[in-house]
Amino acid sequence: MDENKGRIGGSFAGFLDETGDRAEVESRAIKALIVDQLKVAMAEGKVTKTEMARRMDTPRAQLDRLLDPENEGVTLMTLQRAARAVGRELRLELT
Repeated sequence: MDENKGRIGGSFAGFLDETGDRAEVESRAIKALIVDQLKVAMAEGKVTKTEMARRMDTPRAQLDRLLDPENEGVTLMTLQRAARAVGRELRLELT
């Protein structure tokens, strides 16, 4: 069976490669996924933003930046602290 039957053009990943935007789009998607997982963990643990900021020993404004999927200025250390604050572990891997 022809895998491309009914398709027009290449893949979305191919398009992003051509435009040079793939790394940025993937980075934003990963950040959004982590933010979503943190919010779910906070909800499951009934952890408010105020409590989360206290657990991380960080100002509430910093937590708001962390939980903003559009904010790209978050360090791995901050993500690790956030994960630990909700009893989780941040794992990264190369594939």
